[in-house]
Amino acid sequence: MEKIWAQSYPAGKPAEIGPLQESSLAELMANACQRYGDLTAYLSMGKGMSYGELDRLSLEFAGWLQSIGLGKGSRVALMMPNLLQYPICLFGALRAGCVVVNVNPLYTPRELEHQMKDSGAEAIVVVENFAQTVEKVLTHTNLRHVVVTPMGEMLGGLKGMLVNFVVRRVKKLVPPWHIPGAVNLHHALSTGRRHGFKAPEIVLDDLAFLQYTGGTTGVAKGAMLSHRNIVSNVTQATAWITPPVRERQELIVTALPLYHIFALTANCLTFLRVGSTNLLIANPRDIPGFVKELKKHPFTVITGVNTLFNALLNNPEFARLDFSNLLITLGGGMAVQKPVADRWQAVTGKPLIQAYGLTETSPAATINPLGLSEFNGSIGLPIPSTELSIRDDAGTEVAVGAVGEICIRGPQVTKGYWQRPEESTAAFYPDGYLRTGDVGYVDPKGFVYLVDRKKDMILVSGFNVYPNEVEEVVAAHPGVLEVAAIGIPDPHSGEAVKIFVVRKDPNLTAEEIIAYSRTQLTSYKVPHHVEFRNDLPKTNVGKVLRRALKE
Repeated sequence: MEKIWAQSYPAGKPAEIGPLQESSLAELMANACQRYGDLTAYLSMGKGMSYGELDRLSLEFAGWLQSIGLGKGSRVALMMPNLLQYPICLFGALRAGCVVVNVNPLYTPRELEHQMKDSGAEAIVVVENFAQTVEKVLTHTNLRHVVVTPMGEMLGGLKGMLVNFVVRRVKKLVPPWHIPGAVNLHHALSTGRRHGFKAPEIVLDDLAFLQYTGGTTGVAKGAMLSHRNIVSNVTQATAWITPPVRERQELIVTALPLYHIFALTANCLTFLRVGSTNLLIANPRDIPGFVKELKKHPFTVITGVNTLFNALLNNPEFARLDFSNLLITLGGGMAVQKPVADRWQAVTGKPLIQAYGLTETSPAATINPLGLSEFNGSIGLPIPSTELSIRDDAGTEVAVGAVGEICIRGPQVTKGYWQRPEESTAAFYPDGYLRTGDVGYVDPKGFVYLVDRKKDMILVSGFNVYPNEVEEVVAAHPGVLEVAAIGIPDPHSGEAVKIFVVRKDPNLTAEEIIAYSRTQLTSYKVPHHVEFRNDLPKTNVGKVLRRALKE
């Protein structure tokens, strides 16, 4: 497709990003730490960590990894919410040449075991609240080294002790665990400090992340994201956001988990590159606590998903905050609803800007101009060095304005899925365009609009839920004969999981199915609605027609 979107680029925005300045994420991070040494890189629970401290501590973690024999190509899993421990371990692993495997800390043992087996991770850093989950899967995986970190470990002194006391004793959020040989992060860092660190040679085509995502099969698979992919996306995003984003001046609210590709690239890496401060929110579900934290800090940028913005707007204290410093509100991960965007602008006085991407695109593919005066319903313009094509089911490009599958090509696009050559091939057209599975169109000015999702994927609060996985779990219940899962609209989470069940046990209740699902699935995947039926609509070969159920 002709790059008609370039005509709508804000003045001064390049059509191409040109040669990359950094040869790896390790160099990108080291350069930022050198340039902004005394500035605060991350803020968590009132404790700041400077760029200089991040530099030193991440080198110590890299040294620990080398001391246990892990280096270039070794997979290291990180399983924690937004704490200071995360960037230390993230950058330490990347500097050692390791491949980072991000893990949702709320995973059930079944989900964690699959990801650890598939990735071949040999080490994991887990916050102690979820150490019990790791303990349950250890003997079934390649994990040989475990770092268990208390929530308050990097907060220091009295503050750290107090946080740990509240988490362990008052709120009782740490189930008992026993992992022989496990160490805390301070132990790992001190070992790394004694051992020292020798920087390996890392090149752009080396693997940086196995970022797990689902697919049409419902089995989570690792998108292989190289240093080139992520450095390219950071470079593309930096070109797009500066200006209005100013070097050394921004405070960005990071409530989305850093293990999610959106926050990882947009908040953790892109804003680090320009010397910003990331305000880490460990538990964004605690909206009153979240709002109290926002009140303490004059934030200038906030990223999030529709459900997060909606939850903030429904808290009366949020409207009383001072928004005079707010420059940018960026929504992604799921479609932003116009009523939410309109309310956001009414309350804050600033528009909510929408962007679009996928795990496979590192993630940014399209972003709206940041100077918009109001929400426009579009997912934006393809960012520099990004090509977009709208294609029909036969793979033929359709005309401007016509609806088809959104396909993306650019330096930020993954080469494929870890150890899944057939699925990797199926995800691309022969000319290198990634098939996103999303349906949309491009208007004459080059703005892209999302219409629907081609796959049966359900999007709950920005997280992918795959019907096959839900169905597999529910079907294992002895009282279930058949099951089908779909997504239905939900005012809080965008979509919620609904299942249709044909009972084997006539006395089986919806409550029993939901309780059973909670033992096997992360909370956002658990069905919220259960409808019992005598049979399910099927094709002539016996495939359940989910679309008929949806209709």
